Amino acid sequence: MATLSLLSLLLFLPSLLLLLLLHLILRPRPVKIPIKDRHVFITGGSSGIGLAMAHQAASQGARVSILARGRDKLEEAQRAIRLATGIDVAVFSADARDFEAVKAAVEEAGPIDVLVCNQGVFVPSELEKQEMEEVKFMIDVNLIGTFHLVKAALDGMKKNRRERGPGSIAFMSSQAGQVGIYGYTAYSASKFGLRGMAESLQQEVIADNIHVSLIFPPDTETPGLAEEEKKRPQLTSIIAASSGAMKADEVAKKALDGIKSGSFFVPCNFEGILLAVATAGLSPQRSLWMAFVEVIAAGITRIAALCFQWSWYGSIEKWHAPKKYILMFHYLSFGIRNYIFEVNWQFTFNSGPDSGGVFGKGEIFYSGAISYFVLTPFKVFKRW
Repeated sequence: MATLSLLSLLLFLPSLLLLLLLHLILRPRPVKIPIKDRHVFITGGSSGIGLAMAHQAASQGARVSILARGRDKLEEAQRAIRLATGIDVAVFSADARDFEAVKAAVEEAGPIDVLVCNQGVFVPSELEKQEMEEVKFMIDVNLIGTFHLVKAALDGMKKNRRERGPGSIAFMSSQAGQVGIYGYTAYSASKFGLRGMAESLQQEVIADNIHVSLIFPPDTETPGLAEEEKKRPQLTSIIAASSGAMKADEVAKKALDGIKSGSFFVPCNFEGILLAVATAGLSPQRSLWMAFVEVIAAGITRIAALCFQWSWYGSIEKWHAPKKYILMFHYLSFGIRNYIFEVNWQFTFNSGPDSGGVFGKGEIFYSGAISYFVLTPFKVFKRW
């Protein structure tokens, strides 16, 4: 019995010591961010995840403002929220790419307690086929637009923050902001940029009692996803399907819960949790238990990450495999055609009544073979 107790102590002691160490070194410290009776400002709030967050925040007693480009959709969203909750939300029409318009909207809305930068656009395509205007559009809306919003709101958020209680700035990233995906080259770049911004910004505003959250939703059932799927490369759909899609209401709840708990990383499903653990790196962590999992499971999640990569690259290899057979078919068909043409030409040129008989039949067939093996690859690859 004594031996069993000693063995149990030896097994649990390292874990207890690790928990103690983590408790001492975790920064920033845990925090709770209430939203009741506080001003929550949500961009991209006229549809999808932003609209669902506005619904839920209003239901929980927040004073909600939503910003989007289209005035008609904003008013429609305002009516829907009023019908569902009996609460009026403020609406502001502005393009996140226009700093002066964003600044004017933020000033009109008044000091913000919780800023949710949810605006985003996605035009899926392989980079080789994508227009630079589309690349700039995604970066300007997703990344530069977020700079505009934070820059416009930060001064007002800092004022009297100690008396007003903790504030929050949340960025709506994506699982494509945790790992690169085929067909998401420009989009992933815009979302990966949010992580660097969030990590640096958190250090800048922590002394002002403002806390940054980075939300990582998977594919979400929104009008934007429906449009996106029409344009997606087929291979992108195959790879992205491994994570599955969530409903906007589900993502909104996860996002608000993460904001209220002050979490830096806010994953929305199981794959998102794996990605968050696997990509934790030097990011801040407030949760003692999540920090413990990140340390203990680092090796296991790396194996899981490699399994994902194995699956994705396997899909890419299978997708491109038919092209090899098509290439072989073209090689054979071009080669046979070249061979027949060369032999016929030599027979016509050298075996006719006026040819003079320069080549014999064996030499003619040898010449055809040279055409098949030497000229055909150049013609095939030029056509390919």
